[in-house]
Amino acid sequence: MVKNDITIQNLQSAFGGESQAYQRYIAWADKAKKDGFPKVAVLFEAIAYAEEVHAGNHFEVLANVEGDSLVAAGAVFGMSSTADNLEGAIAGEDFEIEQMYPAFHLVAKDQGEKEAVKSFHYALEAEKIHSKLFNEAKEAVEAGNDYDLEYVSICEVCGHTVKDDKPDKCPVCGASAEQFKEFR
Repeated sequence: MVKNDITIQNLQSAFGGESQAYQRYIAWADKAKKDGFPKVAVLFEAIAYAEEVHAGNHFEVLANVEGDSLVAAGAVFGMSSTADNLEGAIAGEDFEIEQMYPAFHLVAKDQGEKEAVKSFHYALEAEKIHSKLFNEAKEAVEAGNDYDLEYVSICEVCGHTVKDDKPDKCPVCGASAEQFKEFR
């Protein structure tokens, strides 16, 4: 049960941001397919799912919070080339890695909000991987190639993301291999 107002607001903002990222990545996946980059589309779809997991985790921590709330969340808007869409995805992930999640995690920890700390930690660890994968995909697209990818595995508990592999156990949350969803 989350009880501190600042952590509540941070969870709501993170929920909004992750929800918007999900929608953006689904739209950008369709654009990547149309642009002739089907593996980039798979990457966008897989990471969209990870963002959905993060949003769900944040929402679950907010289970005891009732009432309406205006939620501010930073977001990249618009549809452009696949390379530009990847650049937008990188910018969003890097903001979460460098600013948003470290600050939200610190506040939640200071306020003794253990479930929020865990939810923010799960998201932060996955976002680091997302940025790396999007950067790799952008380099490929800028060279005129599709991304070299067989599949992506996403932990259904924490959103941990793995390219072309599935661990026996999630290194972030400890979930079993059966709790990873594959995108091909």
